[in-house]
Amino acid sequence: MNMPLAKTTSTLPTPAPSPASSAAVVPLPKSSRSFLTDTLLPKLRAVAARVIPPFIMLVLIFGIWQILCMKPGATLPSPSRIWADAKDLIIDPFFVAGPQDIGLGLRVLTSLQRVAVGFGLASVVGVLVGAIIGQSVWAMRGLDPIFQVMRTVPPLAWLPISLAAFRDSNPSAIFVIFITSIWPIIINTAVGIRNIPQDYRNVAAVVRLNPLEFFWKIMIPSAAPYIFTGLRIGIGLSWLAIVAAEMLTGGVGIGFFIWDAWNSSRLSDIFVALAYIGIVGFVLDRMVAFVANIATRGAQAS
Repeated sequence: MNMPLAKTTSTLPTPAPSPASSAAVVPLPKSSRSFLTDTLLPKLRAVAARVIPPFIMLVLIFGIWQILCMKPGATLPSPSRIWADAKDLIIDPFFVAGPQDIGLGLRVLTSLQRVAVGFGLASVVGVLVGAIIGQSVWAMRGLDPIFQVMRTVPPLAWLPISLAAFRDSNPSAIFVIFITSIWPIIINTAVGIRNIPQDYRNVAAVVRLNPLEFFWKIMIPSAAPYIFTGLRIGIGLSWLAIVAAEMLTGGVGIGFFIWDAWNSSRLSDIFVALAYIGIVGFVLDRMVAFVANIATRGAQAS
C-alpha cells in the first residue's frame, strides 16, 4: 500500500543587504531663499511706495505754504505759526479744562457719536428701501427721479426743518446726517438689486427660497459691491453734514469749534481742526472700504 508522502518546505535565510546595494544619501543644496530677501524686503518696498510719495508732496506743500505766508502782512498763518499758536491742540487732543475747553480729540468723538447714529439708521433704512425698490421696475422708474433730486439738496438746507420738527440740536443734527447720507445708499442698492443675474433668481425659485432667505442669500451677496459703494459715499456725506450742522447747532462738536474759533479770530486753531476733520474722514472711508473688500470677496467666492 502506497503511503502519501508529506510535503516538506524549507525556509532559506534572507541574505543581508550588502553595503553596495544600499541607496546613497545625496545632500541637497541649501535654499538661498530667506525671510529677509523674499518676504520682508518686498513688503517694505510696497509700504515705501505708498508712504514716500505722499510724504514728499506734503513736504513740498508745507514748504511753499511757509514761504508764501511768512512774509509780513500775510493774511493766513504759516505752518510754523500754526505750531506755535495751537501746539497744545496738536500734542494733547484729549485734555479737559472746562465744559467747553476740551481737546479736539474729544470733540471729534462727540461728532462721531452723532455720525454713528445717523449713518447707522441711514444704512439700515437705505439698504431695505433700496432692496424693495430694486425688485419693482415701476417703483424704480417712479422714485429714482425723486431720489436724484433729493440727493442734491445741501445738508444745511435740511437743518431748519429738522430744528422745527425736533426742537433740539442733537436729534436735529442726527436727522441732517440721516437725510443727507441715505440717498446714495438707496440708489446704489436698488441698482445692485436690479443687476442680479436671472440665473440666481431661477435657482432661488427652484430651491423655493422664501423672501427672507432670498434677501440674505441672494440679494445682499450679489448686490454687495453696489451697496458698499453707496455706503462709502454715504459715510463721506455724513461727516460733511455733521461738521456743517454743528456750526449752527452749537455743542462741543468739531463743527462748533471751527465756528467758535472763527468768531475769536483763532485761524491757527481752524487749520488744526481742518487737519483733524480730513484725517478722520479718510479713516472712515478706509474702514468702510476694508469691510467692503472682505464682504465682496466673500460674495464672489460663494
